[in-house]
Amino acid sequence: MPVGTKDYYEVLGVGRSANEEQIKAAYRKLARKFHPDLNPGDKAAEERFKELQEAYDVLSDGEKRKLYDQYGENWRAVQQGGGAPPPGWEGFRAGGGPQAAGFDFGGFDFGGFQRGTGGAGGVDDIFEELFGRRGGARRSRRGQDVEAELELSLEEAHRGGRRTLQLQAAEGCPACQGAGVVNNNQICQTCGGRGQVLKPRTIEVNIPAGVRDGSTIRLAGQGGAGAGGAQAGDLYLRINLHPHPVFTVRGDDLEVEMPVAPWEAVLGSKIEVPTVEGQVEMSVPAGARAGQRLRLRGQGLNRRRGARGDLYVRLKVVVPRHVTDEERRLYEELRRVSRLNPREEARRAKGAC
Repeated sequence: MPVGTKDYYEVLGVGRSANEEQIKAAYRKLARKFHPDLNPGDKAAEERFKELQEAYDVLSDGEKRKLYDQYGENWRAVQQGGGAPPPGWEGFRAGGGPQAAGFDFGGFDFGGFQRGTGGAGGVDDIFEELFGRRGGARRSRRGQDVEAELELSLEEAHRGGRRTLQLQAAEGCPACQGAGVVNNNQICQTCGGRGQVLKPRTIEVNIPAGVRDGSTIRLAGQGGAGAGGAQAGDLYLRINLHPHPVFTVRGDDLEVEMPVAPWEAVLGSKIEVPTVEGQVEMSVPAGARAGQRLRLRGQGLNRRRGARGDLYVRLKVVVPRHVTDEERRLYEELRRVSRLNPREEARRAKGAC
């Protein structure tokens, strides 16, 4: 919809008595919200941004604003005609906003914009403050740093290695050479005025052994494209470890719960224990208790500076839910001959504390 059919004051959300600073502040706020750089691919935001630019270009220029206030949307025809009101201008109702008076100014052309001469400053001045531009062209400046998440398994973080990533990366627009405008300050249709386009990129990432959840890998020069020939920004990959089905991570150490039978805990035994690199054999000492933690040195995670953490094995004594007649007989015999009184031992332990 052409901006000519709208009230410039309503477009900026200000009253007709707004001063230069209020108009500028309103434009700055809305330009940040709807700028194409911040709304890639959003056509509605792009159209809204065009409306804001035209409205600000007129209201920030004292001469243009005076004509607009007097003649409404026909102000441009009056300006071009040297001040003579066109037929039908009486259709504008004072105080009620510009009304149609038999004129259609058609579409919206960025090529007609000139820098405002009002005290509030022109559109280009605002762009310079908000986005580092002047005269419709981007300044030479380093590309933005970009942050992304890299999902890893515990084993990948422990061992490290290389990963191939597919990314959508911003590159300088080939049509406007990163300026965002072409042909006498018209918005580049290829990039929508952003000066950059998204293209698929494949990169190889070297994951160092021993990275931790929440740590960051920096890839120099793999971030946003620079403007005006400046260097690209950096890409920061934040490590996100998947929860492991077996191990609990505690810094450099790992913990795993291992079930043991009552007789294995009482008599001692050797059991197979999983580690991050495979199964190992571990000795359960005789008289082991439920909940006891046994340590396997050097079986934890790799550290970035060498060495490794430990693996802690927490014992869980499991009793049979169903027993045979023979097992029941043996358990009854054990109850008859055993001197164990667990509740008495618990009371003595509390008394010792």
